[in-house]
Amino acid sequence: MTVNEFIAKWAGVTGGAERANYGQFINDMCQALGLPIPGVAEGGVLGDYQFEGPVAGGGIGGNTGSIDLYKRGCFVLEAKQSKLSVADKAQSQLFDVAESAPAAPSGARYDRLMRDALAQAKRYAVNLPASHPWPPFLIVCDVGRAFELYFDWSGNGRGFGYFPDQASYRLELHQLADPDKQAILRAIWTDPASIDPRAKSAEVSRDIAKRLAEVSKWLESVQRLRTSEASDSERSLAIEETALFLMRLIFCMFAEDVGLLPKASFRAFLERSVTNEAAFEPELRALWTVMGRAGGERYASAIGKEVRYFNGGLFASAQTYKLSNADRGELLEAAKADWTKVEPAIFGTLLEQALTPGERAKLGAHYTPRPYVERLVQATIMDVLEAEWDAVQRPVEGELSLAIVQAFHDRLCVLRVLDPACGTGNFLYVAMENLMRLESDVVETIRQLGGTVEPCVGPQQFLGLELNPRAAVIAELVLWIGWLRWRMANDPAAAPEPVLKQFGNINFGGHAGYDAVLRHKPTGEADTDNPMAPDWPEADFIIGNPPFIAGQDLREELGSDYAEALWKANPRVPKAADFVMQWWDRAAHMLVAANSPLIRFGFVTTNSITQTFSRRVIERYLASNMLSLRYAVPDHPWVKPPKAEAKAKGVPRSKDRKKVAGTAAVRIAMTVADRNPAEGQIVTTKRESALDTDSPQVEYFPPVTGRINADLSTGTDVTQAARLLANAGICHDGVKLHGKAFALQRKEAEALGLGRRDGLEQYIRPYRNGMDLTGRNPLEVETKMVIDLFGVGEREVRRRFPEVYQHLLDTVKPERDKNRRATYRQNWWIHGEPRREMRPALDGLIRYIGTVDTAKHRLFQFLPAEVLCDDGVVIFCCATPVELGVLTSVIHLAWALAVGGTLEDRPRYFKSLCFDPFPFPDATPAQRAVIGELAEELDETRKLALAEVPRLTMTEIYNLRDRQRSGQLADLLDVERAKAARVGIIDRLHQQIDAEVAAAYGWPADLSPAEIVTRLVALNAERAAEEKAEKVRWLRPEYQVPRFAAKKA
Repeated sequence: MTVNEFIAKWAGVTGGAERANYGQFINDMCQALGLPIPGVAEGGVLGDYQFEGPVAGGGIGGNTGSIDLYKRGCFVLEAKQSKLSVADKAQSQLFDVAESAPAAPSGARYDRLMRDALAQAKRYAVNLPASHPWPPFLIVCDVGRAFELYFDWSGNGRGFGYFPDQASYRLELHQLADPDKQAILRAIWTDPASIDPRAKSAEVSRDIAKRLAEVSKWLESVQRLRTSEASDSERSLAIEETALFLMRLIFCMFAEDVGLLPKASFRAFLERSVTNEAAFEPELRALWTVMGRAGGERYASAIGKEVRYFNGGLFASAQTYKLSNADRGELLEAAKADWTKVEPAIFGTLLEQALTPGERAKLGAHYTPRPYVERLVQATIMDVLEAEWDAVQRPVEGELSLAIVQAFHDRLCVLRVLDPACGTGNFLYVAMENLMRLESDVVETIRQLGGTVEPCVGPQQFLGLELNPRAAVIAELVLWIGWLRWRMANDPAAAPEPVLKQFGNINFGGHAGYDAVLRHKPTGEADTDNPMAPDWPEADFIIGNPPFIAGQDLREELGSDYAEALWKANPRVPKAADFVMQWWDRAAHMLVAANSPLIRFGFVTTNSITQTFSRRVIERYLASNMLSLRYAVPDHPWVKPPKAEAKAKGVPRSKDRKKVAGTAAVRIAMTVADRNPAEGQIVTTKRESALDTDSPQVEYFPPVTGRINADLSTGTDVTQAARLLANAGICHDGVKLHGKAFALQRKEAEALGLGRRDGLEQYIRPYRNGMDLTGRNPLEVETKMVIDLFGVGEREVRRRFPEVYQHLLDTVKPERDKNRRATYRQNWWIHGEPRREMRPALDGLIRYIGTVDTAKHRLFQFLPAEVLCDDGVVIFCCATPVELGVLTSVIHLAWALAVGGTLEDRPRYFKSLCFDPFPFPDATPAQRAVIGELAEELDETRKLALAEVPRLTMTEIYNLRDRQRSGQLADLLDVERAKAARVGIIDRLHQQIDAEVAAAYGWPADLSPAEIVTRLVALNAERAAEEKAEKVRWLRPEYQVPRFAAKKA
């Protein structure tokens, strides 16, 4: 069957039963377009391509329903037949079309028919099995008449909107004669990614960003040089002016492609300017003067035609700058792109590329990938509004009411969305686009019901606060371009007069940057003398991605004066909490205030939000039932650059690497809160790929519903676990040197008198950090040593060990003299944090247990007592192997993962969370002996393997174990190395330890991690109650009782 034969067969076919016709209609279409014929559902199981595909929960009322036609990863199709059947003829007055007309009807009954079909398709899409991806397309098929196409613009299975736009989403039957229309259906059936407008937009945007970034950097470098002697504020204003210049150029490129300027006119001007440098600036100034002027002559010689009045502040200045031939050439190449397909978020990328690493670190600037923004916008804003819209469309009683739909539209028109760290407006733009998509559905419904209405959602409703003045300028432009792109695509006559209006929605309309967490003086400096929180505009929703600065880095990054003022301005946030918690707390404070209009807020943060000090902010609000978390992603990937790019930037592998945005495996969290006490959904990632691209791919497990705790878990609230006296004084962090010169190599130590000065061997000791314990072979680090003079006075050091004294006097003291803490300055020859409380706990021990605080694998091992570890190692002052066995067991690992945090993608171990509340088993002497023997054997086996296998590390041992467990040891060399490393033996020992420790607790050996944590929280509560009743199960009673029992009494 040819396409023309298909059209002839079905055009004008009279009405009939939908079920009788749609299958044949689809089969005929597939045959005409050369597409595979669908199968038929079998056994009540949803297949990959079939009619009548069953979906649990997809039917009305949550029952199982059947998709009319489904193709995995491509579409959900719902079919209806709009022509009157015999049964309908008695009610023909409900249709606004003659019975014989071949064109699609357009009346209330028909519109309701198609609207219900779309609603049904959406229900199927969100209820597909977890093993099936979200369909990118929904199709409502009017059998014999048309296909209505909807695309998932948000990529989350819920953001379906008209495709390609509202003006052309309906594909009439006769239009299939057009090869381009045929190609669209073929692509939807076979390769939907090939027509994904987001992918094309990303491709175009990426190329343009690279070109414009070079121009931006050059302009900024010129301004920095010109203002080298000026104040920071003067330099900032000068750089902002160059940003505005570039924004005006960009807007003209966009304007000609959407019809706001004559087609190709600005491109032609740029083409002439490449060879005519003299005309570039004067003609450009004349054009922008006309665009920014309400009256007078409208002719502009640059484009050879009259132009509209734009205004909006962007063209209030016609300032231009001289550009090189190469830069003008880059502008021309950028103008050749199709700007209707450019993603407005390109401007955020443009700014990031123009920022230096230092500037980016100070601002905490991070560009958020579109899929991540969509996820947060959906959970924070659209889940609320879509539920309201669904309730409007499906009234409990009676028919759909025009008045109620109009009232809902009125509500959309006055909603306010605030991003208090808006950067270049990425979150605000995505939120606006989602609201406009919803509004288009509402507007269409009003018109179908006989009402008159015009779209009104616009930039004026999207408010932003931003410290960087260049970013603030871009944010305003992003909103305007995003709005105009949408409106011009759906209604070409929609451009307002003037085209750009000044709403003052960014930074309250000011031109300088706006600090969202500390009030500034009128002169522009932070008011550190009288610290106060600044004003935020009222809003219905708050979203954003506040700066990524760890609490420990606040002084260094922002300056001591600013940090102190910040903490005084908002004492609700602990000093050690991450910077982002200032935004989180302020939004939460607004949410719970009396008569607050705020409905929900949602933020992207680093995943350290679950760690002790940051978590306390959330705990405070949850504990008083002032708010609830409605959505959370505790651990989510961030973007990272290609390895070559990171290498080129020369960023070391250290904690400092995270300060350079885009160069580390940063892990983030997302949280959404509202006032209503309710359960929420926690989403965890399943697979992650392409994180170094514009389109990171992240798959998720089905969400878990329950009361979300402050640590972003559901179910048992581990944050309620109490510290146990039984564990007091046992666990400590390693030392912090606060002076790199304390660390030595053996040869350096010998030069300072080791082996010659009597007694010095007590004070120059073997030294290890976390990488030494897990990432290096012991042979590689045996020469590492450290000067440790704890307990020795300055005079004694000088007299007994003069070489050591002189070394520290020359290298450490100058650094310590600059330290703010008096104790560090006064005791300069001693480690900054020598861990005084740890020293007596180690006295008399020949060994102790250590684990790296941040590591991929949670490993515990014995270390000789003479070895001193830095603060990257957590130390357990126990020498008996039973404690090593319990800490190594899966029971303790499940606990540590549940209560500890993560850094980037690696679990962290915190003494106060992971050890202090952990209830050890009350094991019998026989059980202790068995666990101890196994733990001793495990420790010895690993150390023998490390000694025998060249370059073997603990991390490699456990990487090999994981791959062996998952059956991924395919390479012969890996198999042989695993054998040499005794991986099979080590794995077997772990299994035996797990079983014996479970038996010591009296629990089954096959408990899930969640069940283990639940039992441990309950046991912690029992032990805490016992301790109140004076029954303490001390770990080391001979050491602990004299020190801690008396304190308790």
